[in-house]
Amino acid sequence: MEIQDVTPVLESEQRAGIGIIGCADIAVRRALPAIRQSPFQLVAVASRSLEKAEGVAAAAGCAAVEGYEQLLHLPGIDAVYIPLPNSEHATWAQRALEAGKHVLIEKPAVPAEETARSLVALAEERGLVVMENFAFLRHPQHEQAQSLVADGAIGELRAYNGAFGIPPTDPRGIKYQADLGGGALWEVGCYPVRAAQEYLGPSARVLGAGLKFDPELGVDVSGVALLRDDDGVTANCSFGLSHGYRSTYDLWGSEGRLVLEWAFTPSHSARPVLRLQQKDRETQILAPASDQFLGVFTAFHDAVRDPAARAAHHHDLVRQAGLMARIRAHALGEEPR
Repeated sequence: MEIQDVTPVLESEQRAGIGIIGCADIAVRRALPAIRQSPFQLVAVASRSLEKAEGVAAAAGCAAVEGYEQLLHLPGIDAVYIPLPNSEHATWAQRALEAGKHVLIEKPAVPAEETARSLVALAEERGLVVMENFAFLRHPQHEQAQSLVADGAIGELRAYNGAFGIPPTDPRGIKYQADLGGGALWEVGCYPVRAAQEYLGPSARVLGAGLKFDPELGVDVSGVALLRDDDGVTANCSFGLSHGYRSTYDLWGSEGRLVLEWAFTPSHSARPVLRLQQKDRETQILAPASDQFLGVFTAFHDAVRDPAARAAHHHDLVRQAGLMARIRAHALGEEPR
């Protein structure tokens, strides 16, 4: 069957229009302010409740839409951002791609490699991009860290250790609902796993994993995963929903160590510190303040405009989904999906 190309046609001077499917807290607090500063033009926000959509839209200066499907048929929307519960990501990403929209999915995008490959195949057939929102990667501290490692500041990289933990919150929240894709692995474990891939080679595989479940909540509340690539570089990823706040990773090399103290969720005004430890001295490197959400929407807009930028995002989406599925399967003693 011939597939019709429904890719939006953008004039070179025209800003791409974007709509938001869902009014989640992350969209209101971080995404909306970033979109207003980005190259995108915010067209509309959608909610199942018109009243909720109107409240968000009034503050954002855009149209309000009742129902997600309705937003996909509004004129002027070239791309959508999907900050829905995890269980809804795949369905609405597919519908958006079928409607000819570029798609940015809030992390974690999808729970299975097969699903990720299916979305990527659909996007590529339609001439579109589908991208996972790991905004932290757009903060310049990570580029600084990668440059230091590449320049030999810590010698040869031997190991990565990442940790992301947050204190418990209202047990009625989405992150504690198993049927909505909640749990520590998906909520916070995805961060250190994704960061590890910036330093491990493409051969990275899961050596071991464990999850601790809360029988009353019915979801995992903490866990750990151990990865390794063919060069022998290991990655230890710890995470949890019942911890004192911690958002860090360190890189241990043959001649030193590099520590990022606030790796995943710095505020837009914060200047995170990188600590470079070499022999008997420590050098503190101050990263610039940066809105990492503005960075991700700028990168997404670049991929909307430039087809050559899309392959890397598609590769990253599939690789992350595959590793996460294998971590969970290993912890549960199952075959990965």
